[in-house]
Amino acid sequence: MSGGVTLEQKAVSAKRGKRLSPMVYLLIAVGALAVLSLVRVLSGATDLTSSGTVQAALIAAVPIAMAALAGLWAERAGVINIGLEGMMVLGTFGAGYAGYQWGPWAGVAFGLVLGVVGGLLHAVATVTFGVDHIISGVAINLLAPGAALFLSKLYFADAPGGGQKQSPRIADAEKITIPGASDLLGTVEAKRWFFVSDLAGVLRGLTTEVSLLTVLAVALLVLTAWVLWRTPFGLRLRSCGEAPTAAESLGVNVYRYKYLAVVASGAFAGLGGAFLAVSSGQFRDGQTGGRGFIGLAAMIFGNWRPGGLATGATLFGYTDAMALRGSGAVHALLLLLGIALLVVAVIQYRAGHHVLSGVAAAIGVLFAWWYFTSDEVPPELVGAAPYVVTLLVLGLASQRLRVPRAIGVPYQRGQGV
Repeated sequence: MSGGVTLEQKAVSAKRGKRLSPMVYLLIAVGALAVLSLVRVLSGATDLTSSGTVQAALIAAVPIAMAALAGLWAERAGVINIGLEGMMVLGTFGAGYAGYQWGPWAGVAFGLVLGVVGGLLHAVATVTFGVDHIISGVAINLLAPGAALFLSKLYFADAPGGGQKQSPRIADAEKITIPGASDLLGTVEAKRWFFVSDLAGVLRGLTTEVSLLTVLAVALLVLTAWVLWRTPFGLRLRSCGEAPTAAESLGVNVYRYKYLAVVASGAFAGLGGAFLAVSSGQFRDGQTGGRGFIGLAAMIFGNWRPGGLATGATLFGYTDAMALRGSGAVHALLLLLGIALLVVAVIQYRAGHHVLSGVAAAIGVLFAWWYFTSDEVPPELVGAAPYVVTLLVLGLASQRLRVPRAIGVPYQRGQGV
């Protein structure tokens, strides 16, 4: 028995020893930007690293990141939450209802409140009554759009500028720009120098006309990482998703922590929906477009970690921004995707996943061949590009996952006594 424990401790230590240092992450980022710059030079697609693309990517990535963060809070406490899409829908309606009357921040607050209502409903069903987590989440996803459409017809049909499926216009949140940086970086970006201009474009996009909602989202990601991994509260919450019976035996009120986690999950999802409505200027029926499910994919890709899910959300946001740039930009994305999949193939081969490595390499070569034998991507496929790229990269790269042990497992109070 003691020998088994020792081996397990060694395995955990080995895994911790393999964690990448911040310097390695920086080198990876530099390498990725160099590849982007090379593809930009080869294809002539200047939108690959332009400041406009970066700004559009941020706008597209934030709702995904909030949905992923919502999933993280619930599932770290052991509750599966596939009702994120429905909670985001409630957030979009809340932002539309309060936003056009009292301003964008009131819209954000009301969207968050309606998200909390969705989270509370999911918590009551799953934690208190023991309803299957998937069934409860599906029910929320079915009920929320219908409720939002009903309320939209009720409150927006006769409102000035509104309609049965959309709210009146909402003012945008305040935006910030670092003084002096935008003009200087814009000058360097316009030179089209290899790597330097691309770096300037990225930095300009990150420092020019950035919404305060985006700043809030980044702050919430950082705060979540600190709360869940650096505080006693976070340790207790994560213990409810790993070993709730053991946690209860040590005095942790498992029900309370599960409720807090799922309600917080609803709040984050509602915030993501509110960001969608405010950034686009109004609530619209069907506005979420499956972003709650993409958020779940980003969370899984990120291995239930804030930094990882932010990377997955950024990937979707970037490809979504490229799709908005049109067929030429998506055509250049084919070459970029081919290179990315070849890199994934090498990584998977070194990890011992030879079959998966072969699949990634074959698909990567196929995309590169498509790029070199064509001049553009059919318009019908441009809109699907973000989903195809996200699913391919997330599916082929996410292999070393560590799921919370007690996720989705029914729990009743008193099991640990």
